[in-house]
Amino acid sequence: MSCSSVEPIFASARTISCREIQSSVYEVRLEYQPSDGLSEGVPHQVEPGQFFMLRREPSQVLLARPISVYWAEQVEEGAWQVTFLILLKGQGTGELCSLAAGDKVSLIGPLGNTFLKPADLGVRAKSDGSAAICIVGGGIGVAPVAGFAANLPAKSYDFYAGFKTGSYGLEKLQAARLVVTTDDGSCGTKGMLPQVLDAAVLRRSGYQAVYACGPEPLLAYLKEICGEAAVPCFLSMESAMACGMGACLGCTIPTTEGNKRCCSDGPVFPGEILLFPERQPTRIVPGANRQPKAVGDSSLKLEQTGAGTPDLSVTIAGVRFANPVIAASGTFGYGTEYQSILEVNRLGGICSKGLTLEERPGNGGVRLKETAGGIINSIGLENPGISHFVAHQLPQMVALAPVTIANLSGSTIESYVEGARLLAQAQVPMIELNISCPNVKAGGMAFGLECSAAAAVTAAVREAAPGIPLMVKLSPNAPDLIAVADSVRRAGADALSLINTVQAMAIDIHRGRPLFDNVRAGLSGPAVKPLALRMVYDLVQHLNQLPDSERIPVVGLGGISCWQDAVEFIMAGAAAIQVGTATFANPRCMTEIIDGLAQFMTEKGYSRLDDFRGLAQG
Repeated sequence: MSCSSVEPIFASARTISCREIQSSVYEVRLEYQPSDGLSEGVPHQVEPGQFFMLRREPSQVLLARPISVYWAEQVEEGAWQVTFLILLKGQGTGELCSLAAGDKVSLIGPLGNTFLKPADLGVRAKSDGSAAICIVGGGIGVAPVAGFAANLPAKSYDFYAGFKTGSYGLEKLQAARLVVTTDDGSCGTKGMLPQVLDAAVLRRSGYQAVYACGPEPLLAYLKEICGEAAVPCFLSMESAMACGMGACLGCTIPTTEGNKRCCSDGPVFPGEILLFPERQPTRIVPGANRQPKAVGDSSLKLEQTGAGTPDLSVTIAGVRFANPVIAASGTFGYGTEYQSILEVNRLGGICSKGLTLEERPGNGGVRLKETAGGIINSIGLENPGISHFVAHQLPQMVALAPVTIANLSGSTIESYVEGARLLAQAQVPMIELNISCPNVKAGGMAFGLECSAAAAVTAAVREAAPGIPLMVKLSPNAPDLIAVADSVRRAGADALSLINTVQAMAIDIHRGRPLFDNVRAGLSGPAVKPLALRMVYDLVQHLNQLPDSERIPVVGLGGISCWQDAVEFIMAGAAAIQVGTATFANPRCMTEIIDGLAQFMTEKGYSRLDDFRGLAQG
């Protein structure tokens, strides 16, 4: 696979056409202007194998959908037209498949890597003129490999395509041999791809490389037969995604080299490193008498300088933030991932991905599940470890304008303490102590549920990192949240943030088993906002009853997706707010919240956040 040097952009695309080309398969053509991106001096190019995150405007779903590029071309005035083949599967793809000419689609991309060209693999033309490479597409997976093949020299490849019924996406091919299979026999050979392609066929054909995209069982099968035939293969993978930018870690897949992000490390991977679930793929060897048949709204932008401009700054535990909008941990990577599509330096602060003393691979199995009004995640604190963070990610974070906040987690007090010591040595501007993550089997959640445990870890971290502002992140799952908040406040917390995700679960109805390996996972997004707002309100109300010297600021988070939500939390008494899941749906959500807050304050005559902070408390 080849890494693209093109920076992704975030743009509003216009629908050129949308038509059904096969039962439940639609061809959608969009046009957009690359000038919408923030990266300057980087030529825009869309490569075979890449994908875009697409979401209809407006939409009833939270997350954009990752859709592979089928065909792309530059048209007049620098615009690009990109064609996608989309399988109608659910509400998100249903919205995309019902587009009409002129409809708007929010678009992030191009994303991911590309297929390596055969020449870059050392593939050489064969003396007998037959194809040197094999390209395989299964179902909707035909789209990216057909787009790749169409850019290769004519007759330099054989193409195998498998469908349930009929065929599509093959019009641009100039294959030496085009072999089609269909489950119902409506086109080409009746049956599945293993009936026309196995290790013996690979050896006999003398293929020097295999490229493929399709359902996971097909890709697992291809890896197996390519291994038997000693032919390198490059497989385009699929995984549920939230951001598409490499920030959320929701789309990781297991490999022999550790977890890889399908969106930014892929989607194209060398087959040899991929780890597929144990399965017994159907192995059908073509019989001697069976021969395969060849088939010929624009957002507000308010300048925040000059007379009369409201002051959005806030000071928390002695640290000044330019504005109260902070990127929440686990949703924004380390800040640099979104730089090409978001003015990151306009944010008030950025919380790092959750950090542990040692590197963690995170949870296995499914990691993301979209729900009505949110997502359930079971990421499991995958991170490179604090030493790696200090050496590599921290310098990049502190070079940005927003305040850097290191989110610290652990499974024992000792691991928290050592992690805090390393962060203190690195002089991080602030630590957010995570005692509430529900994705770790041992440690994390337990500390945040019980007062004495929460106080113990807070006191230990406070002692290990003297002088570093300490914010403690609270769990909404605690039986008595106010009591836990009081215990960590007395133990040395300088500020509190809440809420972390709400414990939830999902059931795989086809297996009759919990969807997540850890059974329980964390719910975030708009669905939890009313709960979070109530908990922030209750905690601030409690703190207001204390003497001024004992009060500490509260940072509110949980389902915030627009400036109106931010105003609510500030009116409930929050000193600042954090935004997480909403960034997946709208990457520019946080800067829009900053602009909306300034506009609201101007219209209401508020000059400072303190003018309306806690207003709802009465």
